[in-house]
Amino acid sequence: MVEDQITDISVVALPLRTRFRSIVVREALIFRGRLRWSEFSPFVEYEDEEAAQWLRGALAWANDPAPASFRTSIPVNATLPPVQPDEVADVLSPFGRFGSVKIKVAEAGQELSDDIARVQRVADLYPDTKIRLDANAGYTVEQTLKVARALSGLPLEYIEQPVKTIPELKELRAQIASEELGLKVAVDESIRKSSDPLLVAREEAADIAVIKVQPLGGIKEAMSIASETGLEVVVSSALESSIGISHGLHLASAMPTLSYDCGLATARLLGGDVVRDPLVPLNGEIELREVEPDAELLKRYEASPERVDWWHARLRRCLELLQS
Repeated sequence: MVEDQITDISVVALPLRTRFRSIVVREALIFRGRLRWSEFSPFVEYEDEEAAQWLRGALAWANDPAPASFRTSIPVNATLPPVQPDEVADVLSPFGRFGSVKIKVAEAGQELSDDIARVQRVADLYPDTKIRLDANAGYTVEQTLKVARALSGLPLEYIEQPVKTIPELKELRAQIASEELGLKVAVDESIRKSSDPLLVAREEAADIAVIKVQPLGGIKEAMSIASETGLEVVVSSALESSIGISHGLHLASAMPTLSYDCGLATARLLGGDVVRDPLVPLNGEIELREVEPDAELLKRYEASPERVDWWHARLRRCLELLQS
């Protein structure tokens, strides 16, 4: 099965323009399937069982027909890592024009005041831009409420995965409603890291589902989960190269309705890519298209021999899990 589904493997280490998720290099395994090039890029700290689901998604993109599309370009948000306020303009400048921005908060080693100052700086520089926050489950309920109160006058769309557990999410939503703060709660990890991705919706613990195609096992599975949650949906990326971004764009194009800008402009955070014409936004949108890696760029960003061996071993283990 594998011989024609995974060929021409390369492992790359792509530099980031700014530290993101505590990393400065994004590693990925790029390969060709029967129909197109794909990417397998679970973060290095993920265990094999979780990483195998990413491989399922990567294999589906490489070997299955692309879904029918409802649109030829995808509206996207800019993404701001947890930088200092005086760095905001420089970090966001590569995104060009954008109508919304996702701001990373709850970074280890930073205070709530740092998050509030960063968000306020964005609001000052881009007064007509919608703002969404992403805490990666780094806040407590009370910390989330403090931030929401401090920023209540700004155009906040939602906060993504503010806390870890479903009981905390339910408590937070109840308190937000009680104080009439008007802030929606989105979930990412509560879906893609859960053995029951629909539980958070059944428990009425969120307003919005953040859907990422590779972690959820492919476009078909991601669309099914998005539909079954009954929640509003945001399609997002997992800091992939343009190969992986193309996968996400096709998921977004297949969604009957897009109520929010998609989080698919993250190739702008990379200091290098594997394609000559990266999938980056123009006037707040990215064109829907498939891309192929460039041989010279694969060579330029090739990972060290030790890391190449690590990724090949990971691939073998994850394949064994899928085949068993």
